[in-house]
Amino acid sequence: MISRPSPFMVILTLGILLVISALFVCTLGATGFTLGKTGSLSLFVIEQIRLPRISLAIITGAALGISGAVMQGLFRNPLADPGLIGVSSGAALGTTVYIVLGSSLGLDTLSRHYPFLHNVMLRWMVPLSGMIGGFCTTGLLYSFARRQEGLSTTLIILTGIAIGSFTAAITGILTFRADDTALRDITFWSLGSLAGANWSGFVILLPFFLTALILIFPLRDILNAFLLGEKDAILLGHPVERFKKMAILGVALATGPVVSFVGVIGFIGVVVPHLVRLVTGPDHRIVLPASALTGALLLLWADTAARLIAPPAEIPVGIITAALGAPAFLWLLTRTQTGSALS
Repeated sequence: MISRPSPFMVILTLGILLVISALFVCTLGATGFTLGKTGSLSLFVIEQIRLPRISLAIITGAALGISGAVMQGLFRNPLADPGLIGVSSGAALGTTVYIVLGSSLGLDTLSRHYPFLHNVMLRWMVPLSGMIGGFCTTGLLYSFARRQEGLSTTLIILTGIAIGSFTAAITGILTFRADDTALRDITFWSLGSLAGANWSGFVILLPFFLTALILIFPLRDILNAFLLGEKDAILLGHPVERFKKMAILGVALATGPVVSFVGVIGFIGVVVPHLVRLVTGPDHRIVLPASALTGALLLLWADTAARLIAPPAEIPVGIITAALGAPAFLWLLTRTQTGSALS
């Protein structure tokens, strides 16, 4: 019998590591200093540049990690990730539409005549377009997957694949007709980056993330029941149809806004729940919070590596997570038998 650490110790250890990591990362960067010796410039760098970025990394990693755990539990599929419900592809499409067609729609001309409007559009229209696209594709998936007897998990997967392919095709067409500036913006967004982090963006994302947690954490018992199968969960008296709706809504609220702000960051939603289950086992009462904390830790250090590997340039953090995530995922596949992937 495999000996597992206590849930309390796992959460406590991850929480302490996250706090220590956040404090340590504050001292890393082009402006070097220690926390005990800070001047006015150092304080400005910490308060206005590094802390917003650290906060955004934590909330993004936590959202992707916990969403991946929910998706894998819902579909009982170790390959499931938040992108399965179309939110990432929808966000990519919404962002591309604005970047490529913004000038065609007259938005650039309008913003030039109104300086305040220009600043607002420059900072917020890309993430806002991404959020609209992500929520629209999730709503479309829900409408196609809904049947009279309820939501079908098989249809959710198939519809998600179809919508993802369709939105990717439209995104490709728009990218093909983009000019050099728009093409550079689309490429940079698609690789994922936290370089644009600021307190205003974090304040906007936080309510979405907290709402998602409120929806997701009560699902931990029914996620455990789903390990036995959907029919067994129904026999145990769980409201399965309500659970599916809450799971999809929670994942959309958690991942849609953060993806819209930072771009596509892969592998965290797939790899993190696997790592957590190797240590804690399949109990979602511990898998959900541990996945959130582990995702936050992973993205925090990935973003730190992105800043420090090739200064003064920054490597997009999506490249770092892919470079780390792909080998880790292959290693996990060698450790995990298909029949017991979620156990």
